[in-house]
Amino acid sequence: MRRTLITLLLAASMPVFAQQPPKLEPLPEPPPPPPGMTDIEEPQVTIVQRGEDTVTEYRIRGKLYMVKVTPPHGVPYYLVDKEGTGQMVRDDTAPTLAVPMWVIKSW
Repeated sequence: MRRTLITLLLAASMPVFAQQPPKLEPLPEPPPPPPGMTDIEEPQVTIVQRGEDTVTEYRIRGKLYMVKVTPPHGVPYYLVDKEGTGQMVRDDTAPTLAVPMWVIKSW
């Protein structure tokens, strides 16, 4: 009985071992970006240690637009130049955890 069961299991699993991997074709090259999209610049990021704080400065074309200050103990905060005047304003509008609270059943 055991031998027939083992033989049946081996016979049923043989097609799985006999399968060949599919022949894959190389992907075509991506198309070029549309006109006007080639001048997008990535920000220059500078990380500086000031005292115990870690300060991350973000610049585009040499102009400072955002600073992230990470204290050793506490939550990081951001200073953002919202109007482009060079005056940094603290931005604490980072989303906090909002747990959805729906009424599922009431009686």
